[in-house]
Amino acid sequence: MEIVFTVLILLLVVSLSGVGLSLLPFKLPLPLIQIALGAMLAWPGFGLHVTFDPEIFLMLFIPPLLFADGWRIPKRELYMQRRAILMLALGLVFITVGALGYFLHAMIPAMPLPVAFALAAVLSPTDAVALTGIAGRNRIPAHLMHILEGEALMNDASGLVALKFAIAAALTGVFSFQDAAVSFVVIAAGGLVIGAAISWVVTEIPSRLLKFSEDDDPAAGVTLTLLIPFAAYLIAEHVGCSGILAAVSAGMMMNIQSLREGIPTVVRVRMTSTWSMIEFVFNGMVFILLGLQFPHILGRALIEAHRDGSEQVWLLIGYVAAVMVALYALRFVWVYLLRWFASRSAAKQGIESAAPGARTLAMTTIGGVRGAVTLAGVLALPVTLTDGTPLPGRDVAIFIASGVILASLLVAVVGLPVLLRGERTSRNPNAAEERIARRQAAQAAIRAIDDAHDRLIDDMDEASSARCADTTARVMSTYRRRLETLGDDEAPSKAARHSEAVEAKLRMAALRAERATLLKLRADQTINDETLNKLMREIDLSETAIVTRKRGATV
Repeated sequence: MEIVFTVLILLLVVSLSGVGLSLLPFKLPLPLIQIALGAMLAWPGFGLHVTFDPEIFLMLFIPPLLFADGWRIPKRELYMQRRAILMLALGLVFITVGALGYFLHAMIPAMPLPVAFALAAVLSPTDAVALTGIAGRNRIPAHLMHILEGEALMNDASGLVALKFAIAAALTGVFSFQDAAVSFVVIAAGGLVIGAAISWVVTEIPSRLLKFSEDDDPAAGVTLTLLIPFAAYLIAEHVGCSGILAAVSAGMMMNIQSLREGIPTVVRVRMTSTWSMIEFVFNGMVFILLGLQFPHILGRALIEAHRDGSEQVWLLIGYVAAVMVALYALRFVWVYLLRWFASRSAAKQGIESAAPGARTLAMTTIGGVRGAVTLAGVLALPVTLTDGTPLPGRDVAIFIASGVILASLLVAVVGLPVLLRGERTSRNPNAAEERIARRQAAQAAIRAIDDAHDRLIDDMDEASSARCADTTARVMSTYRRRLETLGDDEAPSKAARHSEAVEAKLRMAALRAERATLLKLRADQTINDETLNKLMREIDLSETAIVTRKRGATV
């Protein structure tokens, strides 16, 4: 009963955090609010303490979030930026593990080198979820955001694989670079293949067996998608591959499968709305759980250090500050070198390529915020060695990791808005290609309507043909007006956009009147809830289409 009560409290806090964000007189990032609410829940008077089990946390929360990220992230941009993403997700991770590991061991001699490497490994993955929550969507330049998101999707796996070998070295005292390199390739490739295969099987086979149609209830298919990230993660981990990369590749495959012609529109609509809600709830849960842990971890460590003297407290804080400086320095230098070599390579090929600007370098540097995977990884450090003695340096490592998570979030909260000030960003970075796609789609629709009209009038009499021609012209006029709004001539395009805006307002007024009438009919018991829900769904979908179209028209 206590578990149920705790879950309900966490869900309530997640919902209140979203509502409270709009009530604040000033804008704060949602992740920071949720962490603060979690820290407030950790107050002893509430009696709410959630034991943080890293294995359960990684299995329960991380797969669906990475699955949703893999589903959403644009695959074309991911491929175009593959070199930069791989150099950050692989190269920077291993550079960080090596350089920061030796730095930690030199700074804290009591921390054995394998433990220092383990701490460096958990500090290397970044968190794109927290970054998006801090910066907001479409605030960071699109190409840079794609790189940061792609890096965060991939470096979780490389960081956790490095952690695995660091822990093995700490427990056994044996480390083989060759074995680690081969294992990483096998673990990463295996995870990608397993995740994609599971997503394909779960979506392809049932659609062939169940023969979904527009009239079928999509609940069964949508429920299957909820299980995909967990199945991919657990199966990949069971065979010794990367469950994290399996969840990412499963999401990417799901994106491809969901756009097949055989998948009904109603299924896609239900999946999108379901996963949007799941993503919001799980993101909120993750940050609230982080907030719940921080007071216990940081407070206990600071109290124990204070007993040994106030200088020990400042020493712990100094460790966090030194690690932050080292992480930012490594990231800054690595990104600068990558961009410098890229510009040199472009110059040799006769392509103009500007050197990286200070603002871009700074955004990339502080954009590497740490999050839930870092805390889960450091808490996964074993408590004792194989002989039963306590693992040296574990408590200090947990304190440093927790402090770095908080510090990186705070630096990003303060620094990113400053760096983004005056940065010109488009509300839709893909506006040009969206315009082309809308125009070609409208032209294809007009041709299809014309062909369908010719087929329909073959077996009609003169009166029916006239009515069909009138209907065809009415349907076709929608697409012709759309082409006018997308045209290059300013005057006709402006007039068409004005007409379309007037039509949208009229349609919205009509839909609101329909909705009010249906609610009145239900209140008068003229119709039942089943009829109301069916008709309300039609109105909601129509309104969604109008709102989406209005947003596109502002491009």
